[in-house]
Amino acid sequence: MAGTRTPATGGFGASERDGVLVDRFCRWLSVERGRSDNTVSAYRRDIAAWLAHLAKTKRTLLTAKVADVASFVDALMVDGSAASTVARRLAAVRMLHRYLVAEDLRDDDPTSSVEGVRVPKGVPKPLDTAEVDVMLGSVTGESAENIRDRALLEFLYATGARISEVCGLDLDDLDMTSRVVRLFGKGAKERLVPFGSQAHARLADWLGTGGRSMLVPDAWRNPEDRRAVFLTVTGRRLNRQKAWNVVREAGLRAGIRRELSPHVLRHSCATHMLEHGADLRIVQEMLGHASISTTQIYTRVSTERLWAVYRGAHPRAG
Repeated sequence: MAGTRTPATGGFGASERDGVLVDRFCRWLSVERGRSDNTVSAYRRDIAAWLAHLAKTKRTLLTAKVADVASFVDALMVDGSAASTVARRLAAVRMLHRYLVAEDLRDDDPTSSVEGVRVPKGVPKPLDTAEVDVMLGSVTGESAENIRDRALLEFLYATGARISEVCGLDLDDLDMTSRVVRLFGKGAKERLVPFGSQAHARLADWLGTGGRSMLVPDAWRNPEDRRAVFLTVTGRRLNRQKAWNVVREAGLRAGIRRELSPHVLRHSCATHMLEHGADLRIVQEMLGHASISTTQIYTRVSTERLWAVYRGAHPRAG
């Protein structure tokens, strides 16, 4: 019967067998497709939601039908999930089932006839340079945590790095002499990005005697943490949630009354560079975009801001 081949997973029950298949898929993503640990973890979370949905009807990855995929999408929509979240989860489920077909574990792909979810294209809303200045100056105090937060904020704005790249940063990725950093982006692609004098000064403070060394634990809970540039107050590698909190709290202190995230600083870095004459392809390389069309969205943002100034300043613009 189509879609019901039995994989070589021993005598496992249905849920255990699904777990084995997901493990295999995640290893394939990591080894064969070169996906980062953070990306693989994100796939796991999205697929876990799919498995939970299937469990309600006692279906499995090998018996799921088109109707199950459609009802999964409908359930996410009813629960109020953002269109981007629904689209991402459906994409993860599609890739998993294509993998199962490619590995001859299923004869059919139940996702193939399910329409994709349309995600409205949002134009990034960068901070202006005055807002950035206030935000970056909002962290005061000389505790190790304050010193870290100043370095983190300056580094995010200086490099336009993704927050996952910054949290994964190791000490030997930083060249403080040449003021360049080695970043590993999507698909483990490596790139070198410069950072300016102010970010360098804040990093030097953090890597000095009163900063990072004050948060180094007596014993590392995870040996990988000893290499991390940014640490938590408990001596662990800084995670994305904590980094988001640092940005959000800095924005509140600066009086910025809209939701902020590390990605806003990435948007702001790119937009400000283009506004000040940077070449589009240089910004593409710096941000680690695979396609220049992704970078061009910042050109549109800059053009809109130019028109806003023109309409407000020119007597015959109306």
